[in-house]
Amino acid sequence: MASGRGECGVATSARLQFPNFQHVQALRRRHSTPITVSPVHFPLASRREMNGQLDTEAMRDERDLHQRSMSTESSEPLLTGWPLSPQTPTTPFTKYSSYVPSSRLRRLLIVAFAALSATSLVIFASVSILSVNPHSVQQVPEVDAQTALKEPETSLTDENAPSTHSPYVLGPPTMRFRDNLRNDTQYITSWISAGWTNDVMTYANLIYLGIITSRVPIIAMFTPSHIGGDAETIPFGDVFDVPRFIRDSGVDILEWREVKDPGSNEVEDLGCWNVWEAVQYNEHYPRRSAVPGWLGLDVSYTRAPDWVHMIPNYEHDPHSTFWSLARLGFPEEREKNLVEPLPSPQHQAVLPPNEQVLCYDYVYYVCAQQSWEFEFDYSPAWRFVGKHLRWTPDLDAIAASYVRRAFGLPEDAETPPYIAIHVRHGDFRNYCTGMDLADCFAPISVIERRVNEVRDELLTRKGIDIPHTRVVMTSDESDQAWWDEVTALGWAKVDHDAWETVRTYGRWYPVLLDAVIQSNGLGFVGTDRSTYSTLSRRRVQDWHDGATRIVKWGYKDADAH
Repeated sequence: MASGRGECGVATSARLQFPNFQHVQALRRRHSTPITVSPVHFPLASRREMNGQLDTEAMRDERDLHQRSMSTESSEPLLTGWPLSPQTPTTPFTKYSSYVPSSRLRRLLIVAFAALSATSLVIFASVSILSVNPHSVQQVPEVDAQTALKEPETSLTDENAPSTHSPYVLGPPTMRFRDNLRNDTQYITSWISAGWTNDVMTYANLIYLGIITSRVPIIAMFTPSHIGGDAETIPFGDVFDVPRFIRDSGVDILEWREVKDPGSNEVEDLGCWNVWEAVQYNEHYPRRSAVPGWLGLDVSYTRAPDWVHMIPNYEHDPHSTFWSLARLGFPEEREKNLVEPLPSPQHQAVLPPNEQVLCYDYVYYVCAQQSWEFEFDYSPAWRFVGKHLRWTPDLDAIAASYVRRAFGLPEDAETPPYIAIHVRHGDFRNYCTGMDLADCFAPISVIERRVNEVRDELLTRKGIDIPHTRVVMTSDESDQAWWDEVTALGWAKVDHDAWETVRTYGRWYPVLLDAVIQSNGLGFVGTDRSTYSTLSRRRVQDWHDGATRIVKWGYKDADAH
């Protein structure tokens, strides 16, 4: 008989069933003791017996049927050695007697049987009660008083108490990062090496790489490369609301400050991939970053293979792709592409890329399909990561107070819907060689036209009329005449110098607050080719379903339309 596995892994019959009359006949032939068939479970046979019609021809037909069934299933009867049914008697197989007792006698027998049953139950209950020790149910072992006062090792309260650390580390930050890593978890990390907005994009790319490699990203701090190297670093989680990101995106991340104590003086060796040298041809070394030094890491780099470069042998585009880098995070691809590592700068350690903590030197220039992908609506790094990086509540609150102050509103007033503008001129002057700045950059009149387009769209699409007095300008322009044109239109401005933002909050806050102010507007007008404007535009679109425009520049009448 065929057999299989049941839910608990116990072998079960494929056709398990109660024995039929044919099986009983087989048992009769096998055993010397006749077996009586229960009329309840075998109605066909019992009807024949009761009617006295158990003839030889019927027996032969049933025996033949049984032989056919045994040839297809088994030569052994089912449930051998088990009672045929709970009602199967053990008396020899005989015909039923034709004697039928009278109705009076039947009633007497029934009454007698009922009385006997009731008497038996009463006697049994009495004996059971008398035989039980009345103290046995209540007896408990004696407990020492000191033992009774001890707190249990675990309690329901302790189990339900919120953890003070991420489930992806063993506990609070340790002096050495490896002491805090879980053996059942793989991680991924990288460093930043550009301006703040590009660094935000770099960390978004890193987190997306963590998604597709099934690793937990460990995010480092922001370094002050664009505000002065003597400023302090700022933790990622002091800018972005990490718990909200994890909740909204469903992506778990860690900060390095959760893994390794920021006050640790331990310098630890780590093997990483050198992507930078494989995607550009001017710098023959890994991308330089201050982050490993801040983290106390001494990195030994292994050059990534040339095929990680999205456009091979093309010096004007250093982009790689997410999946080309992700390949290096899997054992077989890693093993096939290992070359001799560079010694680490401090300990001269020569280490291959770490397998538990997958590490790259720089992942800003990474995309899914085309370069500068944050500009496009399909960008996976934006859709799955950047969109969910919301500001901390503290930053949101400070930015809202700055907007109210710019509009001359009381501190306790509600922040009205507004349009934010970002005009970047500072370092973009370097791209205006051979022409007047007035021709290179869009004039205020062009920016005003874009603002009016945003106002019209918001009125048409949302029924919200935003006056010119609810437009706020943020810019690095230092020309006072230019600012006079701005205020002449009724637009407000954020004046960090006059409001002493640096003294009050720190050197990071002018750049952070401008980004928050821009992203929380219902409308936005930005500067073409500015990543700062790119992220503000995308935030306004996705967070507020807002209206946005980008002003082109670089030659005379570049934004004419």
